[in-house]
Amino acid sequence: MVDHVLALAGTWTAWDGRPVPAGDRLYTPHKAIRRVADHMVDHLAELEARLVGEETRPDHWHASTITTAADLAPFTGADLDEARSRLTRLARIWANRLGALTPDQLDRSPGKGWTFRQLAFHTAESAYYADCVGALPAGGTPGSASDRTTKRHHP
Repeated sequence: MVDHVLALAGTWTAWDGRPVPAGDRLYTPHKAIRRVADHMVDHLAELEARLVGEETRPDHWHASTITTAADLAPFTGADLDEARSRLTRLARIWANRLGALTPDQLDRSPGKGWTFRQLAFHTAESAYYADCVGALPAGGTPGSASDRTTKRHHP
C-alpha cells in the first residue's frame, strides 16, 4: 500500500492547487498523505493497546471531513521526501509488529474489534486517499476522483 501511495505521490509536485473532488469530500496531496499516516497510526495504536490489555483510545481527528489550510499548501519535492520517510517508517513498524505475532495472535486477537489480520488488511485500504488524488499529469489535476478509483469511501 505504501509503495502504491508513494508512487502516486511522486507525481504530485505537478499539482495545480485545485482540490480533487471524491464523493462529498475534497482531496489534496497533503490531505492524502495526512490521512494515510493517520490511519496507519490510529490502527497501530489500537493493535498495541489491545496487545497489552488496555482499552483503545478513540482518535479525535477530523479525518477527511475537513480540508485544512495546510492541506492546500503546494506539494513540493521536500514534501515528497518527508512523505517517503514518514510512510516507509510507519510501514516498517507495522511489518515488524505483525511479523512478531504468531498466526494465532493474528487470527484470535485480544479485545474488541477486528482480528489483527483483518486490521492489517483494513489499514492497507488507506491507499484510497491517494487514489482520490491519483497520478497527476505534469501540469495539473485530472477529472473527478471517481473516474480514477473504485475503492469504497473511507471517512
